[in-house]
Amino acid sequence: MAAEAADAPPGGLEPTLSCFSFNQDCTSLAIGTKAGYKLFSLSSVEQLDQVHGSNEIPDVYIVERLFSSSLVVVVSHTKPRQMNVYHFKKGTEICNYSYSSNILSIRLNRQRLLVCLEGSIYIHNIKDMKLLKTILDIPANPTGLCALSINHSNSYLAYPGSLTTGEIVLYDGNSLKTVCTIAAHEGMLAAIAFNSSGSKLASASEKGTVIRVFSVPDGQKLYEFRRGMKRYVTISSLVFSMDSQFLCASSNTETVHIFKLEHLSDSRPEEPVTWSGYVGKVFMAASNYLPAQVSDMMNQDRAFATGRLHFSGQRNICTLSTIQKLPRLLVASSDGHLYIYNLDPQDGGECVLIKTHSLLGSETTEENKENDLRPSIPQSYAATVARPSTSSASTVPGYSEDGGALRGEVIPEHEFATGPVCLDDENEFPPFAGHRISDPIPDEVSQDLHFHKIPRKDVGKFTHESKLKTFPLQTPGQNFKDDLIFCKRVGFSWLPSLSVRLLAFLLALLYLLVF
Repeated sequence: MAAEAADAPPGGLEPTLSCFSFNQDCTSLAIGTKAGYKLFSLSSVEQLDQVHGSNEIPDVYIVERLFSSSLVVVVSHTKPRQMNVYHFKKGTEICNYSYSSNILSIRLNRQRLLVCLEGSIYIHNIKDMKLLKTILDIPANPTGLCALSINHSNSYLAYPGSLTTGEIVLYDGNSLKTVCTIAAHEGMLAAIAFNSSGSKLASASEKGTVIRVFSVPDGQKLYEFRRGMKRYVTISSLVFSMDSQFLCASSNTETVHIFKLEHLSDSRPEEPVTWSGYVGKVFMAASNYLPAQVSDMMNQDRAFATGRLHFSGQRNICTLSTIQKLPRLLVASSDGHLYIYNLDPQDGGECVLIKTHSLLGSETTEENKENDLRPSIPQSYAATVARPSTSSASTVPGYSEDGGALRGEVIPEHEFATGPVCLDDENEFPPFAGHRISDPIPDEVSQDLHFHKIPRKDVGKFTHESKLKTFPLQTPGQNFKDDLIFCKRVGFSWLPSLSVRLLAFLLALLYLLVF
């Protein structure tokens, strides 16, 4: 959910923003400029509240905020090899680390902080910033493409595993071991993203026409969506909704696509006996005899909803968030604007633009004032709309992450991992001298560190050699009996299997002529 606006928009104009990113639960937006960085709250549609702004570090190209806490990570072009971690409400630097090459991306949750370089990934324990692991044997990754699950109970990491194909390496950030590899695409990867629970992983290739969703940790393909047919695009953002019901993708085109993650039930009620129903079933039967590429295209789902932008060619990121109890599509672009759309979670269709905010013209309304309240458990959009305003969440005593609350205040239970990050405690992140990380850290360093290991069944089964399942093309006559049974069920007892194969041939011929 982050982007570096390094590409200039059409017309030779300099991009207004150098970087922009949504936080892990899509309740805050961070932007970086030549002058510094700013943080905004996304609790209202009509008003965009600036939570914090700083001009101490110029030319910022990476800025990441840890949920709605006071912890923010900043990297500047003036020192591209140095990561700075701040407690912005106290105005103190927690720490800084220097690396052997330029920092390309940073990902963090409440358990881990990842620093991605072109040829390596560094994994830190966010509670004390100790280095736990250095992954060195990765293919060259010039864009810093990687993803980290925001669920601290698993902390899965995904990154490209090949220079020529769309292979994804799935890594467990808690046990510090490789889980499996996923052969996601034929072409190189352009975007990867986890859902909020870390149970699904979405990916798109450089062509940008097909988006796939895989299960985690076994890497089985669950969904396949087609964004477009002829035009290749550059996917700039790929993100799940917090309830994992929707998947949103933006690109360098003027259309943002939203896909719905649902499987049709096998036990659905019988469709009405109509000619359109008969034709649909015949087409489905005919797809069994088409070439694999054609049948896969017929089975791919299209976008459930779309958002239309008034521009194209500009770098942008998108997210799906619930603001004021309604589902919204948010798009931030390098021209310095935030676009908010209404999303119909029932019928989909074209999203309606309801508000445009300028990210550079907004002044601080009330410094350090924020309304980032969210339900403790992700709910469906329909349930969110119907939810009364006085909703209760399961709570436990602990620390607040807003930096100003007292100890023992009641906070939502889901907010923290074991041993929470207490950003209102001076001893939790005391300012200390910076560190330089230039040499590989041996694996033995992790043996002296304590981290929570998550038990998982059969993790040994998944190796680098595991691939997606493929199914052989059916031979003519293989399903002759099944076709006759199918024809009788839909009322076409006179329709022979030969007609189905003839229809399949005509469909394949039509596909070759058109595409």
